[in-house]
Amino acid sequence: MWPAVRAAGGEEPCRSCFDRRDRRGIVGVKRFVSRPGFVVQAFRFALDPNVTQEQRLRSHCGAARAAYNWAVSWVMASWWQRKAEASYGIVEEELTPWRPWSLLALRKVFNEVKQTDPRFAGWWQENSKEAYSTGLANAAAAFDNYAQSKRGQREGKRVGMPRPKSKHTARLACRFTTGAIRVEPDRRHVTLPRLGAIRTHESTRKLERRITGGTARILSATVKFERGRWFVSFQVEIQRATDRAPARPNVVAGVDLGVTCLAVIADSQGRVRFVPNPGHYDGALKHLKRLSRRVARRQGPDRRTGRKPSRRWVAANAERNRVHHRVANLRADGLHKLTTAITAEYGTVVVEDLNVAGMLRNRRLARKIADAGFGEIRRQVEYKTAWNGGRRILADRWYPSSKTCSACRVVKAKLPLHVRVFTCDACDLVIDRDENAARNLAALATAETTGTGVAGDPGAQAPKPRGADRKTRTTTRSRKATSGRAGGATLPHQRQQETRDRHQDTEPQLALR
Repeated sequence: MWPAVRAAGGEEPCRSCFDRRDRRGIVGVKRFVSRPGFVVQAFRFALDPNVTQEQRLRSHCGAARAAYNWAVSWVMASWWQRKAEASYGIVEEELTPWRPWSLLALRKVFNEVKQTDPRFAGWWQENSKEAYSTGLANAAAAFDNYAQSKRGQREGKRVGMPRPKSKHTARLACRFTTGAIRVEPDRRHVTLPRLGAIRTHESTRKLERRITGGTARILSATVKFERGRWFVSFQVEIQRATDRAPARPNVVAGVDLGVTCLAVIADSQGRVRFVPNPGHYDGALKHLKRLSRRVARRQGPDRRTGRKPSRRWVAANAERNRVHHRVANLRADGLHKLTTAITAEYGTVVVEDLNVAGMLRNRRLARKIADAGFGEIRRQVEYKTAWNGGRRILADRWYPSSKTCSACRVVKAKLPLHVRVFTCDACDLVIDRDENAARNLAALATAETTGTGVAGDPGAQAPKPRGADRKTRTTTRSRKATSGRAGGATLPHQRQQETRDRHQDTEPQLALR
């Protein structure tokens, strides 16, 4: 059971608990490495299960959540016990031993307690062992992420201690790695362990023909409920053609992302293309507001009083969710088509390392930036260029692509966001702001290989009057040793006394380049 109060002090499990462990928490097992000429790719299909199959899918996902909660409570029990014993003055050598959180250790203990634990004894046989292994693997990964974040070895935001998952908010997902996992020859069914053959909503031809031809093999399958329906994602080791090349392999394209135009593409041959922003969410906003008012006027659920939602509320909420799902599907489809077209045409693609998280703090632009999907475009361009035999160059976050003149390479001191036309003070060039940035990004690839020494060269020092192109606020936040968390503020393998951590917070990059 999760403790109601969090105490300070104490330590956390020793380093031997997570040494020589990969991302899945398996000690001594090497990571999977695809064969030469093969890549790991996901094939996702929508499922069309009947009532019985959907109940069994939910049961498997619920079993994964229950196993996760058990693993979290089992590991954390030793942390709290050691904290209580230390408060009574018991020496460290006599404290309760640490409980390891590796996947092998969790799986071994779980297989012993599931026979007698009242939380599992009556129903654990109904689901595949892969469901429980999914929850235990997620718990092992959660503790690994927490430990790495505490040591400063994990990028991004600080990761807190693992917490139990609620059945009301947890995502329904389950992963299968062993057993009968296959795509049926009729191309309309998939087979999963303990679930049998489930009909798919779409044809599985694109995967089945590769498996039949011997150019692909299934590694694992993950079922997930999202956007109102069930999906299955096959992780496949697939052979890709080694002689694939973009249509214009010697052409460099600079891609500048924006709100008005989703992307401005300028290549090294002087061609410029504007891709308008479809604005799927803005187009559906009026409809969503009307449906949200309808939902608000009906009797919804209340967990505090135990009130159940009315049937009219359930129907109205389902109608509103369908609009959200349609917007998300249209956005994903549009981004895939855009990135596929870019990577299939150009041999080198230059994109910016935008601070999307900082941009989302701008309340006036957050909705449009989130709808555009800047981060997803960069992610897709990165792996699709590798698939197509191209090259992806990432421009530095502080590279002044919008402030640099694409003709004479002079850098402006300031260029406010509302100024949409770039006017050069040196050569009197007048050009669209986004087009100018895209041309500078395209020129960056040439500067990277030739080393021109101008502002576009990554190694060159561009003028920075008053630091206008890079504003950084450095602060020091105090983090005392008593953090109020179970297990204490320091890991035992660190052993040094840390009084505070220094980290720098960078101001959000609100200017869209």
